[in-house]
Amino acid sequence: MQEVTPGQVGLTVGLAMVSAIGFLLLRCQGKGRPFGPAGRRLAVAIVMLTGLVSASVALVGGIVLDQYLSTLLGAVAPSGLWFSQVRAGEPERRTVGKEMATFWLVSLLARLDQAMAEDQRVWCERRVDDSWSVYELSLAAIRYHERICDRLAPEQRRRERVHARLEAIERRLDVAALIEDGASRSKVVTALGGSRHTKLARYERYLHDLTRLHGILRHDAENDLLRLLASAYRAGHRSLPRYVPPSRSRTVIEPVSPHP
Repeated sequence: MQEVTPGQVGLTVGLAMVSAIGFLLLRCQGKGRPFGPAGRRLAVAIVMLTGLVSASVALVGGIVLDQYLSTLLGAVAPSGLWFSQVRAGEPERRTVGKEMATFWLVSLLARLDQAMAEDQRVWCERRVDDSWSVYELSLAAIRYHERICDRLAPEQRRRERVHARLEAIERRLDVAALIEDGASRSKVVTALGGSRHTKLARYERYLHDLTRLHGILRHDAENDLLRLLASAYRAGHRSLPRYVPPSRSRTVIEPVSPHP
């Protein structure tokens, strides 16, 4: 039976914490920021609990096993965070013991996923202004698309469907612009049928109310723009600046006339 020294305790706990952070970041890669504003506390709780449980098991094992082996065990034990994600889609027989042992971790990870989704939503919505005109919304989509394409690899662009999203935004906003310009119903019908993104029964149902159709088209275009921005967020490009339309970026300063 081996004696556990304070130095070994500190090293094992430290390695377990660092390992837990690393494997948590790996698990969340491509999903969001585990240490973002909404998920920071949950991420810290997961790291602390996982690290402490792993270190405790390793130190108990160190009493029976070799102390160096126990330290190594404490470092690699948190890898369960990563492997649980890798195996999440695989069919596996779940036992009552396994469910009880991992319930706390599964619950915390589910809440962390929700928090990361909330951070993503807030980040994306900050880059879309409800006061933009249809023309400004279209310019914003084009600018964001250019920036995102510059930062994403070809495979990422294909997986995130960034070109298809921009096309959907432009086609919907084209029809919305026609309605704003007072186009006849027949022209709107023709425009809707000109693209697979607008040739939908959902839009045809509102041909009797073009004002409402305009609002639906704009709403769907904004949602597609949020999805386009989400692809940049998930890829880690969170320094993407907020688009400011040219007409709003110019500040006209009137000269101050001297008092007579």
